[in-house]
Amino acid sequence: MIPLKDDNPTSGKPVVTYFLIACCVLIFLFELGSSSYRTGELFYSYGLIPSVLLGYSQLPNDIYIIPAYLTIFSSMFMHGGFMHLIGNMLYMWIFADNIEDDLGPTKFIIFYFLSGVGAAMSQVFMDTQSQIPMVGASGAIGGILGAYLVNYPKARVLVLIPFGFFSQLLKIRAIYVLGFWFILQFINSNLSGSQGGGVAYAAHIGGFISGVILILFFNKKKKKIKKKISKGPWN
Repeated sequence: MIPLKDDNPTSGKPVVTYFLIACCVLIFLFELGSSSYRTGELFYSYGLIPSVLLGYSQLPNDIYIIPAYLTIFSSMFMHGGFMHLIGNMLYMWIFADNIEDDLGPTKFIIFYFLSGVGAAMSQVFMDTQSQIPMVGASGAIGGILGAYLVNYPKARVLVLIPFGFFSQLLKIRAIYVLGFWFILQFINSNLSGSQGGGVAYAAHIGGFISGVILILFFNKKKKKIKKKISKGPWN
């Protein structure tokens, strides 16, 4: 089930969403131009490594570039390949604009990074001794999907469902599209074992849950602000 677009207009341009997508694309192009991308050293320098973050192991001096805690954020903008980048940016393009429209640019960027931190720490504590670098925006994007599910469960999403040589286009409510995505993370995680087959499923799950929880808080704050405005002296 591949989402293509949603029927959920916004009131303005999602400038932060565009900025995040541009950053991810530009950084990936930088990766491709780096010799350390081909050797894999780039991912060890800027990717999130659970055992390094928690102090159980250390990087060699020649690939130690930034403090381990900063890799929580640098890893969010890196991707391992074209399909990894395209898949993440597709979900960002479809679902992030409505959440940015709800929260506004400043709160949205805070929400995005908090979701990414929640996703990263979920993966870290799933395997604290792991020496495999984690990269990708999918954890933070998982938070966006969780928020979208809370705020727009009945929004219709156009999806492509492939059937071998044939495919079908359908409009399905977001609650089913995103619910299926979330359940699929659990299934793939169990089928792939503790290492996740090279995919950080725990980060996807943790990001989604973080987004669900965070958006409830952000929604509550938004309603309080609206309530205060409605009680202004001009009423």
